[in-house]
Amino acid sequence: MLQAALDEWTIFEAAHLLRRAGFGGSPDEIKLLHSMGRHRAVESLLVPTEAVDAFPLPDWANREQAVADMKARLQQFQETRRATRDMSAEEAEKFRRNSQQQQQQLNRRHGIEGQGWWFRRMLKTKAPLREKMVLFWHDHFATSIQKVKQPVLMMMQNELFRKHATGSFKELTHEILRDPAMMLYLDTQTSKKGMPNENFAREVMELFTLGEGNYSEQDIKEAARAFTGYQLNRFNGTVTHEPRQWDDGEKTIFGKTGKFDGEEVVDLIFQQSAASELVPRKLWEYFVSENPPEEGVDALAKSFRDADFRIEPLLREIFRSKAFYAEKVVRNQIKSPIQYLVQMLKELELADPPQAYTMNAQQQLGQVLFMPPNVAGWDWGKAWINTNTLLTRYNVAGFITKGAQEASPVAANDDESMMDMQMDRKEAVRAGMMQFAERNWAGPDFEKIAPRSLREDPEKLVDALVFRFFQAPLGKKERGTFVEYAVSKKGAIFTNKEAGELCHLMLSTPHYQLA
Repeated sequence: MLQAALDEWTIFEAAHLLRRAGFGGSPDEIKLLHSMGRHRAVESLLVPTEAVDAFPLPDWANREQAVADMKARLQQFQETRRATRDMSAEEAEKFRRNSQQQQQQLNRRHGIEGQGWWFRRMLKTKAPLREKMVLFWHDHFATSIQKVKQPVLMMMQNELFRKHATGSFKELTHEILRDPAMMLYLDTQTSKKGMPNENFAREVMELFTLGEGNYSEQDIKEAARAFTGYQLNRFNGTVTHEPRQWDDGEKTIFGKTGKFDGEEVVDLIFQQSAASELVPRKLWEYFVSENPPEEGVDALAKSFRDADFRIEPLLREIFRSKAFYAEKVVRNQIKSPIQYLVQMLKELELADPPQAYTMNAQQQLGQVLFMPPNVAGWDWGKAWINTNTLLTRYNVAGFITKGAQEASPVAANDDESMMDMQMDRKEAVRAGMMQFAERNWAGPDFEKIAPRSLREDPEKLVDALVFRFFQAPLGKKERGTFVEYAVSKKGAIFTNKEAGELCHLMLSTPHYQLA
Protein backbone atom coordinates (compact mmCIF):
# COMPACT_ATOMS: atom_id res chain seq x y z
CA MET A 1 0.00 0.00 0.00
CA LEU A 2 1.34 3.43 -0.97
CA GLN A 3 1.74 6.04 1.76
CA ALA A 4 -1.39 8.19 1.79
CA ALA A 5 -1.37 11.99 1.51
CA LEU A 6 -2.77 14.11 4.32
CA ASP A 7 -6.49 14.91 4.30
CA GLU A 8 -5.78 18.64 3.94
CA TRP A 9 -4.88 19.82 0.49
CA THR A 10 -4.26 22.98 -1.47
CA ILE A 11 -6.10 24.33 -4.47
CA PHE A 12 -2.94 23.69 -6.51
CA GLU A 13 -3.11 20.00 -5.57
CA ALA A 14 -6.76 19.96 -6.65
CA ALA A 15 -5.73 21.44 -10.00
CA HIS A 16 -3.00 18.80 -10.32
CA LEU A 17 -5.53 16.01 -9.71
CA LEU A 18 -7.91 17.45 -12.30
CA ARG A 19 -5.13 17.74 -14.89
CA ARG A 20 -3.77 14.24 -14.42
CA ALA A 21 -7.01 12.35 -13.70
CA GLY A 22 -8.79 14.33 -16.42
CA PHE A 23 -8.04 17.12 -18.85
CA GLY A 24 -7.83 20.10 -16.50
CA GLY A 25 -10.60 22.65 -16.18
CA SER A 26 -11.66 26.23 -15.67
CA PRO A 27 -10.88 28.10 -12.43
CA ASP A 28 -14.44 27.51 -11.23
CA GLU A 29 -14.16 23.76 -11.85
CA ILE A 30 -10.87 23.63 -9.94
CA LYS A 31 -12.35 25.57 -7.01
CA LEU A 32 -15.35 23.24 -6.89
CA LEU A 33 -13.12 20.16 -6.81
CA HIS A 34 -10.97 21.70 -4.07
CA SER A 35 -14.03 22.44 -1.94
CA MET A 36 -14.85 18.72 -1.81
CA GLY A 37 -11.69 17.77 0.04
CA ARG A 38 -9.13 15.29 -1.22
CA HIS A 39 -11.05 12.05 -0.61
CA ARG A 40 -14.41 13.22 -1.93
CA ALA A 41 -12.73 14.80 -4.94
CA VAL A 42 -11.03 11.51 -5.82
CA GLU A 43 -14.33 9.63 -5.39
CA SER A 44 -16.16 12.11 -7.62
CA LEU A 45 -13.72 11.24 -10.40
CA LEU A 46 -13.71 7.50 -9.79
CA VAL A 47 -17.49 7.18 -9.44
CA PRO A 48 -19.01 9.90 -11.66
CA THR A 49 -22.73 10.55 -11.80
CA GLU A 50 -22.69 10.99 -15.57
CA ALA A 51 -24.12 7.94 -17.33
CA VAL A 52 -21.91 5.94 -19.67
CA ASP A 53 -24.43 6.56 -22.46
CA ALA A 54 -24.78 10.29 -21.75
CA PHE A 55 -23.47 11.15 -25.23
CA PRO A 56 -25.59 9.60 -28.00
CA LEU A 57 -23.54 7.87 -30.66
CA PRO A 58 -23.78 8.96 -34.28
CA ASP A 59 -26.72 7.13 -35.88
CA TRP A 60 -24.46 4.91 -37.99
CA ALA A 61 -22.57 3.76 -34.86
CA ASN A 62 -25.63 2.48 -32.99
CA ARG A 63 -25.52 -1.31 -32.97
CA GLU A 64 -28.95 -1.77 -34.60
CA GLN A 65 -28.16 0.65 -37.40
CA ALA A 66 -24.66 -0.76 -37.77
CA VAL A 67 -26.02 -4.28 -38.23
CA ALA A 68 -28.57 -2.99 -40.76
CA ASP A 69 -25.80 -1.17 -42.67
CA MET A 70 -23.62 -4.29 -42.67
CA LYS A 71 -26.50 -6.34 -44.07
CA ALA A 72 -27.04 -3.68 -46.72
CA ARG A 73 -23.37 -3.93 -47.69
CA LEU A 74 -23.73 -7.71 -48.00
CA GLN A 75 -26.73 -7.22 -50.27
CA GLN A 76 -24.80 -4.65 -52.30
CA PHE A 77 -21.89 -7.05 -52.59
CA GLN A 78 -24.19 -9.79 -53.86
CA GLU A 79 -25.86 -7.41 -56.31
CA THR A 80 -22.45 -6.32 -57.60
CA ARG A 81 -21.52 -9.94 -58.24
CA ARG A 82 -24.75 -10.54 -60.13
CA ALA A 83 -24.42 -7.28 -62.08
CA THR A 84 -20.89 -8.06 -63.27
CA ARG A 85 -21.50 -11.62 -64.46
CA ASP A 86 -22.28 -10.62 -68.04
CA MET A 87 -19.76 -7.77 -68.21
CA SER A 88 -16.34 -7.85 -69.77
CA ALA A 89 -13.42 -8.15 -67.36
CA GLU A 90 -12.61 -4.47 -67.83
CA GLU A 91 -16.21 -3.34 -67.28
CA ALA A 92 -16.60 -5.58 -64.25
CA GLU A 93 -13.41 -4.24 -62.68
CA LYS A 94 -14.53 -0.63 -63.24
CA PHE A 95 -17.96 -1.38 -61.74
CA ARG A 96 -16.43 -3.02 -58.65
CA ARG A 97 -13.92 -0.19 -58.23
CA ASN A 98 -16.68 2.44 -58.30
CA SER A 99 -18.66 0.48 -55.72
CA GLN A 100 -15.59 0.17 -53.48
CA GLN A 101 -14.81 3.87 -53.78
CA GLN A 102 -18.34 4.80 -52.68
CA GLN A 103 -17.95 2.61 -49.60
CA GLN A 104 -14.50 4.04 -48.87
CA GLN A 105 -15.85 7.58 -49.07
CA LEU A 106 -18.62 6.68 -46.63
CA ASN A 107 -16.08 5.09 -44.27
CA ARG A 108 -13.89 8.19 -44.42
CA ARG A 109 -16.82 10.42 -43.52
CA HIS A 110 -17.86 8.14 -40.67
CA GLY A 111 -14.26 7.95 -39.47
CA ILE A 112 -14.02 11.74 -39.22
CA GLU A 113 -17.38 11.90 -37.45
CA GLY A 114 -16.31 9.20 -34.97
CA GLN A 115 -13.02 10.90 -34.18
CA GLY A 116 -14.80 14.23 -33.69
CA TRP A 117 -17.46 12.60 -31.48
CA TRP A 118 -14.85 11.22 -29.10
CA PHE A 119 -12.85 14.46 -28.99
CA ARG A 120 -15.98 16.47 -28.16
CA ARG A 121 -16.90 13.95 -25.49
CA MET A 122 -13.49 14.42 -23.83
CA LEU A 123 -14.06 18.16 -23.92
CA LYS A 124 -17.62 18.20 -22.57
CA THR A 125 -17.79 15.19 -20.25
CA LYS A 126 -18.50 15.45 -16.54
CA ALA A 127 -16.65 12.14 -16.12
CA PRO A 128 -13.13 13.13 -17.23
CA LEU A 129 -11.32 10.21 -15.59
CA ARG A 130 -13.49 7.77 -17.51
CA GLU A 131 -12.46 9.37 -20.82
CA LYS A 132 -8.83 9.57 -19.70
CA MET A 133 -8.97 5.82 -19.10
CA VAL A 134 -10.63 5.21 -22.47
CA LEU A 135 -7.62 6.96 -24.02
CA PHE A 136 -5.31 4.80 -21.88
CA TRP A 137 -6.96 1.59 -23.07
CA HIS A 138 -6.93 2.82 -26.67
CA ASP A 139 -3.15 3.16 -26.37
CA HIS A 140 -2.72 -0.08 -24.41
CA PHE A 141 -4.87 -2.25 -26.71
CA ALA A 142 -3.85 -0.21 -29.74
CA THR A 143 -5.76 -0.62 -33.00
CA SER A 144 -5.86 1.73 -35.97
CA ILE A 145 -8.69 2.65 -38.28
CA GLN A 146 -6.16 2.60 -41.13
CA LYS A 147 -6.08 -1.21 -40.99
CA VAL A 148 -9.47 -1.94 -39.43
CA LYS A 149 -11.07 0.38 -42.03
CA GLN A 150 -14.57 0.05 -40.57
CA PRO A 151 -15.27 3.08 -38.31
CA VAL A 152 -18.23 1.38 -36.66
CA LEU A 153 -15.91 -1.32 -35.28
CA MET A 154 -13.58 1.33 -33.83
CA MET A 155 -16.60 2.95 -32.16
CA MET A 156 -17.71 -0.41 -30.78
CA GLN A 157 -14.24 -0.88 -29.31
CA ASN A 158 -14.32 2.65 -27.92
CA GLU A 159 -17.57 1.84 -26.13
CA LEU A 160 -16.01 -1.37 -24.82
CA PHE A 161 -13.16 0.62 -23.28
CA ARG A 162 -15.69 3.00 -21.73
CA LYS A 163 -17.69 0.11 -20.26
CA HIS A 164 -14.56 -1.30 -18.59
CA ALA A 165 -12.76 2.04 -18.04
CA THR A 166 -12.11 1.50 -14.32
CA GLY A 167 -13.47 -2.03 -14.09
CA SER A 168 -11.82 -5.43 -14.41
CA PHE A 169 -8.68 -5.60 -16.53
CA LYS A 170 -9.11 -9.37 -16.67
CA GLU A 171 -12.65 -9.12 -18.02
CA LEU A 172 -11.58 -6.49 -20.55
CA THR A 173 -8.77 -8.74 -21.81
CA HIS A 174 -11.26 -11.58 -22.27
CA GLU A 175 -13.49 -9.26 -24.32
CA ILE A 176 -10.55 -7.97 -26.38
CA LEU A 177 -10.00 -11.54 -27.56
CA ARG A 178 -13.39 -11.33 -29.30
CA ASP A 179 -13.30 -7.64 -30.21
CA PRO A 180 -13.88 -7.24 -33.98
CA ALA A 181 -11.49 -4.29 -34.37
CA MET A 182 -8.69 -6.14 -32.57
CA MET A 183 -9.37 -9.30 -34.57
CA LEU A 184 -8.93 -7.38 -37.83
CA TYR A 185 -5.91 -5.47 -36.56
CA LEU A 186 -4.00 -8.57 -35.39
CA ASP A 187 -5.43 -10.97 -37.97
CA THR A 188 -7.05 -13.29 -35.44
CA GLN A 189 -9.82 -14.14 -37.89
CA THR A 190 -7.26 -15.78 -40.21
CA SER A 191 -5.88 -18.08 -37.50
CA LYS A 192 -7.05 -21.64 -38.16
CA LYS A 193 -6.21 -25.18 -37.17
CA GLY A 194 -2.95 -26.14 -38.84
CA MET A 195 -2.22 -22.47 -39.72
CA PRO A 196 -2.11 -20.56 -36.41
CA ASN A 197 -1.37 -16.83 -36.58
CA GLU A 198 0.92 -15.79 -33.72
CA ASN A 199 0.12 -12.05 -33.76
CA PHE A 200 -2.48 -11.96 -31.00
CA ALA A 201 -0.73 -14.61 -28.89
CA ARG A 202 2.49 -12.59 -28.95
CA GLU A 203 0.96 -9.17 -28.32
CA VAL A 204 -1.42 -10.31 -25.59
CA MET A 205 1.59 -11.53 -23.61
CA GLU A 206 4.26 -8.99 -24.56
CA LEU A 207 2.26 -5.75 -24.73
CA PHE A 208 -1.10 -6.33 -23.08
CA THR A 209 -0.56 -8.40 -19.93
CA LEU A 210 2.87 -9.80 -18.99
CA GLY A 211 5.67 -7.81 -20.62
CA GLU A 212 8.88 -9.06 -22.19
CA GLY A 213 10.78 -11.82 -20.42
CA ASN A 214 7.75 -13.32 -18.71
CA TYR A 215 6.87 -15.94 -21.33
CA SER A 216 8.71 -18.21 -23.76
CA GLU A 217 8.52 -18.55 -27.53
CA GLN A 218 7.02 -21.97 -26.93
CA ASP A 219 4.26 -20.37 -24.82
CA ILE A 220 3.43 -18.09 -27.79
CA LYS A 221 3.39 -20.93 -30.32
CA GLU A 222 1.16 -23.06 -28.15
CA ALA A 223 -1.13 -20.16 -27.26
CA ALA A 224 -1.48 -19.31 -30.96
CA ARG A 225 -2.92 -22.80 -31.47
CA ALA A 226 -5.42 -22.12 -28.70
CA PHE A 227 -6.46 -18.81 -30.30
CA THR A 228 -7.54 -20.53 -33.53
CA GLY A 229 -11.15 -20.79 -34.64
CA TYR A 230 -12.40 -17.28 -33.85
CA GLN A 231 -14.39 -16.00 -36.80
CA LEU A 232 -15.66 -12.49 -37.52
CA ASN A 233 -18.73 -11.96 -39.66
CA ARG A 234 -17.90 -8.67 -41.40
CA PHE A 235 -21.54 -8.19 -42.40
CA ASN A 236 -23.09 -8.21 -38.92
CA GLY A 237 -20.11 -7.65 -36.60
CA THR A 238 -20.61 -10.88 -34.65
CA VAL A 239 -17.76 -13.10 -33.46
CA THR A 240 -18.13 -16.85 -33.14
CA HIS A 241 -15.83 -19.72 -32.23
CA GLU A 242 -15.88 -22.44 -34.87
CA PRO A 243 -14.86 -25.85 -33.41
CA ARG A 244 -13.82 -27.17 -36.84
CA GLN A 245 -11.28 -24.35 -37.21
CA TRP A 246 -9.99 -24.66 -33.65
CA ASP A 247 -6.93 -26.73 -32.78
CA ASP A 248 -8.33 -29.02 -30.10
CA GLY A 249 -5.07 -30.84 -29.44
CA GLU A 250 -3.15 -30.67 -26.18
CA LYS A 251 -0.97 -27.61 -25.61
CA THR A 252 1.59 -26.86 -22.90
CA ILE A 253 1.51 -23.23 -21.81
CA PHE A 254 3.29 -21.82 -18.73
CA GLY A 255 4.07 -25.40 -17.74
CA LYS A 256 0.45 -26.55 -17.78
CA THR A 257 -0.95 -29.01 -20.32
CA GLY A 258 -4.50 -29.23 -21.61
CA LYS A 259 -6.78 -28.79 -24.63
CA PHE A 260 -6.91 -25.06 -24.02
CA ASP A 261 -9.01 -22.61 -26.02
CA GLY A 262 -8.42 -18.86 -26.13
CA GLU A 263 -10.51 -18.01 -23.07
CA GLU A 264 -8.61 -20.58 -21.01
CA VAL A 265 -5.28 -19.17 -22.16
CA VAL A 266 -6.33 -15.71 -20.94
CA ASP A 267 -7.14 -17.29 -17.57
CA LEU A 268 -3.69 -18.93 -17.53
CA ILE A 269 -2.07 -15.57 -18.26
CA PHE A 270 -3.71 -13.98 -15.25
CA GLN A 271 -2.36 -16.76 -13.03
CA GLN A 272 1.17 -15.51 -13.77
CA SER A 273 2.73 -13.14 -11.23
CA ALA A 274 3.76 -10.71 -13.96
CA ALA A 275 0.10 -10.12 -14.87
CA SER A 276 -0.27 -7.89 -11.81
CA GLU A 277 2.80 -5.75 -12.62
CA LEU A 278 2.57 -4.44 -16.19
CA VAL A 279 -0.63 -2.38 -15.97
CA PRO A 280 0.17 -0.79 -12.57
CA ARG A 281 3.53 0.29 -13.98
CA LYS A 282 1.89 1.76 -17.09
CA LEU A 283 -0.79 3.51 -15.02
CA TRP A 284 1.92 5.08 -12.86
CA GLU A 285 3.72 6.32 -15.97
CA TYR A 286 0.44 7.60 -17.43
CA PHE A 287 -0.85 9.41 -14.37
CA VAL A 288 2.23 10.15 -12.26
CA SER A 289 5.72 10.04 -13.79
CA GLU A 290 8.19 8.07 -15.84
CA ASN A 291 10.52 5.52 -14.23
CA PRO A 292 8.27 4.53 -11.30
CA PRO A 293 10.08 3.37 -8.15
CA GLU A 294 10.17 -0.42 -7.95
CA GLU A 295 8.86 -0.41 -4.38
CA GLY A 296 5.88 1.59 -5.59
CA VAL A 297 5.23 -0.84 -8.46
CA ASP A 298 5.49 -3.77 -6.07
CA ALA A 299 2.98 -2.19 -3.70
CA LEU A 300 0.55 -1.46 -6.52
CA ALA A 301 0.99 -4.94 -7.99
CA LYS A 302 -0.02 -6.48 -4.67
CA SER A 303 -3.03 -4.17 -4.42
CA PHE A 304 -3.97 -5.01 -8.02
CA ARG A 305 -3.88 -8.75 -7.43
CA ASP A 306 -5.75 -8.41 -4.12
CA ALA A 307 -8.46 -6.47 -5.99
CA ASP A 308 -8.72 -9.29 -8.59
CA PHE A 309 -7.31 -6.99 -11.29
CA ARG A 310 -9.89 -4.24 -10.85
CA ILE A 311 -8.67 -0.80 -11.91
CA GLU A 312 -10.75 1.45 -9.63
CA PRO A 313 -9.06 0.46 -6.32
CA LEU A 314 -5.66 0.87 -7.97
CA LEU A 315 -6.45 4.40 -9.15
CA ARG A 316 -7.89 5.29 -5.76
CA GLU A 317 -4.61 4.29 -4.14
CA ILE A 318 -2.59 6.31 -6.65
CA PHE A 319 -4.67 9.50 -6.43
CA ARG A 320 -4.72 9.43 -2.64
CA SER A 321 -1.00 8.75 -2.32
CA LYS A 322 1.58 11.20 -1.08
CA ALA A 323 3.81 10.33 -4.05
CA PHE A 324 1.18 11.53 -6.55
CA TYR A 325 1.36 15.08 -5.14
CA ALA A 326 5.16 15.18 -4.73
CA GLU A 327 6.88 18.39 -5.86
CA LYS A 328 8.95 16.50 -8.45
CA VAL A 329 5.75 15.11 -9.98
CA VAL A 330 3.57 18.22 -10.23
CA ARG A 331 3.85 20.05 -13.59
CA ASN A 332 6.60 17.68 -14.69
CA GLN A 333 4.79 15.62 -17.33
CA ILE A 334 4.83 16.60 -21.00
CA LYS A 335 1.28 16.93 -22.25
CA SER A 336 0.28 14.56 -24.99
CA PRO A 337 -1.26 16.33 -28.01
CA ILE A 338 -4.77 15.26 -26.97
CA GLN A 339 -4.16 16.43 -23.40
CA TYR A 340 -2.72 19.69 -24.73
CA LEU A 341 -5.67 20.40 -27.02
CA VAL A 342 -8.48 19.40 -24.68
CA GLN A 343 -6.94 21.08 -21.64
CA MET A 344 -6.33 24.34 -23.49
CA LEU A 345 -9.92 24.40 -24.77
CA LYS A 346 -11.30 23.67 -21.29
CA GLU A 347 -9.16 26.40 -19.73
CA LEU A 348 -10.43 28.83 -22.36
CA GLU A 349 -13.98 27.56 -21.71
CA LEU A 350 -14.52 26.65 -25.34
CA ALA A 351 -17.08 23.89 -25.85
CA ASP A 352 -17.39 23.93 -29.65
CA PRO A 353 -14.07 24.46 -31.44
CA PRO A 354 -13.90 23.89 -35.21
CA GLN A 355 -13.79 20.10 -35.62
CA ALA A 356 -11.72 20.16 -38.79
CA TYR A 357 -9.10 22.35 -37.11
CA THR A 358 -8.75 20.15 -34.02
CA MET A 359 -8.51 17.07 -36.23
CA ASN A 360 -5.76 18.61 -38.33
CA ALA A 361 -3.96 19.81 -35.22
CA GLN A 362 -3.90 16.21 -33.96
CA GLN A 363 -2.29 15.19 -37.25
CA GLN A 364 0.37 17.90 -37.01
CA LEU A 365 1.09 17.29 -33.32
CA GLY A 366 1.44 13.52 -33.71
CA GLN A 367 -1.55 11.95 -31.97
CA VAL A 368 -4.69 11.26 -33.99
CA LEU A 369 -7.55 9.47 -32.25
CA PHE A 370 -8.19 6.00 -33.67
CA MET A 371 -4.78 6.10 -35.39
CA PRO A 372 -1.96 4.97 -33.06
CA PRO A 373 1.21 4.29 -35.09
CA ASN A 374 1.47 0.56 -34.32
CA VAL A 375 0.35 -2.17 -31.92
CA ALA A 376 2.65 -0.75 -29.21
CA GLY A 377 0.69 2.51 -29.23
CA TRP A 378 2.22 5.97 -29.09
CA ASP A 379 5.60 6.92 -27.67
CA TRP A 380 4.97 9.25 -24.74
CA GLY A 381 6.94 11.77 -22.73
CA LYS A 382 9.75 13.55 -24.56
CA ALA A 383 8.71 11.90 -27.84
CA TRP A 384 5.82 14.39 -28.06
CA ILE A 385 8.13 17.40 -28.35
CA ASN A 386 10.56 18.41 -31.04
CA THR A 387 11.32 21.70 -32.79
CA ASN A 388 8.49 21.27 -35.30
CA THR A 389 5.79 20.09 -32.91
CA LEU A 390 6.67 22.78 -30.36
CA LEU A 391 6.30 25.49 -33.01
CA THR A 392 3.04 23.87 -34.12
CA ARG A 393 1.75 23.99 -30.54
CA TYR A 394 2.45 27.72 -30.45
CA ASN A 395 0.65 28.18 -33.77
CA VAL A 396 -2.32 26.17 -32.55
CA ALA A 397 -2.50 28.31 -29.43
CA GLY A 398 -2.45 31.39 -31.65
CA PHE A 399 -5.37 30.24 -33.76
CA ILE A 400 -7.45 29.07 -30.79
CA THR A 401 -6.90 32.29 -28.82
CA LYS A 402 -7.13 34.77 -31.68
CA GLY A 403 -9.46 32.97 -34.05
CA ALA A 404 -9.95 34.43 -37.50
CA GLN A 405 -7.79 37.43 -36.59
CA GLU A 406 -4.89 35.61 -38.23
CA ALA A 407 -4.31 32.64 -40.49
CA SER A 408 -2.78 29.53 -39.00
CA PRO A 409 0.11 27.55 -40.48
CA VAL A 410 -1.57 24.40 -39.21
CA ALA A 411 -4.74 25.13 -41.14
CA ALA A 412 -2.82 26.23 -44.24
CA ASN A 413 -1.20 22.84 -44.87
CA ASP A 414 0.94 22.81 -48.03
CA ASP A 415 0.10 20.64 -51.02
CA GLU A 416 3.20 18.44 -50.78
CA SER A 417 2.57 17.39 -47.17
CA MET A 418 -1.08 16.79 -48.01
CA MET A 419 -0.04 14.40 -50.77
CA ASP A 420 2.21 12.52 -48.36
CA MET A 421 -0.68 11.64 -46.05
CA GLN A 422 -1.90 8.08 -46.42
CA MET A 423 -5.54 9.12 -46.26
CA ASP A 424 -5.19 11.99 -48.73
CA ARG A 425 -8.85 12.20 -49.73
CA LYS A 426 -9.90 12.35 -46.12
CA GLU A 427 -7.39 15.14 -45.52
CA ALA A 428 -8.61 17.04 -48.57
CA VAL A 429 -12.08 17.12 -47.06
CA ARG A 430 -10.60 18.42 -43.83
CA ALA A 431 -8.65 21.11 -45.70
CA GLY A 432 -11.87 22.56 -47.11
CA MET A 433 -13.50 22.44 -43.69
CA MET A 434 -10.49 24.19 -42.17
CA GLN A 435 -10.73 27.05 -44.60
CA PHE A 436 -14.29 27.52 -43.44
CA ALA A 437 -13.13 27.33 -39.80
CA GLU A 438 -10.48 29.99 -40.42
CA ARG A 439 -13.06 32.41 -41.76
CA ASN A 440 -15.64 31.82 -39.03
CA TRP A 441 -13.82 30.98 -35.78
CA ALA A 442 -14.46 33.82 -33.34
CA GLY A 443 -12.16 32.62 -30.56
CA PRO A 444 -12.76 32.68 -26.79
CA ASP A 445 -15.03 35.02 -24.86
CA PHE A 446 -12.41 37.38 -23.47
CA GLU A 447 -15.02 39.43 -21.64
CA LYS A 448 -15.23 36.35 -19.39
CA ILE A 449 -11.63 35.12 -19.59
CA ALA A 450 -10.12 38.58 -18.98
CA PRO A 451 -12.84 40.76 -17.39
CA ARG A 452 -12.64 44.50 -18.00
CA SER A 453 -12.32 45.12 -14.26
CA LEU A 454 -9.06 43.15 -14.17
CA ARG A 455 -7.66 44.86 -17.24
CA GLU A 456 -7.41 48.06 -15.19
CA ASP A 457 -4.75 46.34 -13.04
CA PRO A 458 -2.26 44.41 -15.23
CA GLU A 459 -0.79 42.51 -12.27
CA LYS A 460 -4.18 41.23 -11.14
CA LEU A 461 -5.04 40.31 -14.73
CA VAL A 462 -1.80 38.38 -15.12
CA ASP A 463 -2.27 36.56 -11.81
CA ALA A 464 -5.81 35.53 -12.80
CA LEU A 465 -4.60 34.21 -16.14
CA VAL A 466 -1.61 32.49 -14.55
CA PHE A 467 -3.97 30.55 -12.30
CA ARG A 468 -6.23 29.75 -15.24
CA PHE A 469 -3.41 28.36 -17.41
CA PHE A 470 -0.73 27.19 -14.97
CA GLN A 471 -2.53 26.68 -11.63
CA ALA A 472 0.70 27.44 -9.81
CA PRO A 473 2.77 30.51 -8.94
CA LEU A 474 5.35 31.38 -11.58
CA GLY A 475 8.90 32.53 -11.08
CA LYS A 476 9.52 36.26 -10.82
CA LYS A 477 11.09 36.45 -14.27
CA GLU A 478 8.30 34.54 -16.04
CA ARG A 479 5.55 36.48 -14.31
CA GLY A 480 7.39 39.73 -14.94
CA THR A 481 7.41 39.11 -18.69
CA PHE A 482 3.62 38.74 -18.73
CA VAL A 483 3.08 41.80 -16.51
CA GLU A 484 5.35 43.89 -18.72
CA TYR A 485 3.38 42.83 -21.78
CA ALA A 486 0.05 43.59 -20.10
CA VAL A 487 1.28 47.02 -19.00
CA SER A 488 2.36 47.79 -22.55
CA LYS A 489 -1.17 47.05 -23.79
CA LYS A 490 -2.98 49.05 -21.12
CA GLY A 491 -4.04 52.19 -22.89
CA ALA A 492 -7.31 53.95 -23.29
CA ILE A 493 -8.90 50.58 -24.10
CA PHE A 494 -7.42 47.13 -23.35
CA THR A 495 -9.05 45.37 -26.30
CA ASN A 496 -10.15 41.74 -26.60
CA LYS A 497 -7.56 41.34 -29.35
CA GLU A 498 -4.84 42.40 -26.94
CA ALA A 499 -6.23 40.08 -24.27
CA GLY A 500 -5.99 37.27 -26.82
CA GLU A 501 -2.39 38.18 -27.54
CA LEU A 502 -1.55 38.01 -23.83
CA CYS A 503 -3.18 34.58 -23.56
CA HIS A 504 -1.30 33.43 -26.65
CA LEU A 505 1.97 34.58 -25.09
CA MET A 506 1.27 32.53 -21.96
CA LEU A 507 0.27 29.44 -23.92
CA SER A 508 3.38 29.73 -26.12
CA THR A 509 5.83 28.96 -23.35
CA PRO A 510 7.70 25.74 -22.57
CA HIS A 511 6.12 25.78 -19.10
CA TYR A 512 2.63 25.44 -20.56
CA GLN A 513 3.59 22.19 -22.29
CA LEU A 514 3.84 20.51 -18.88
CA ALA A 515 0.91 19.10 -16.94
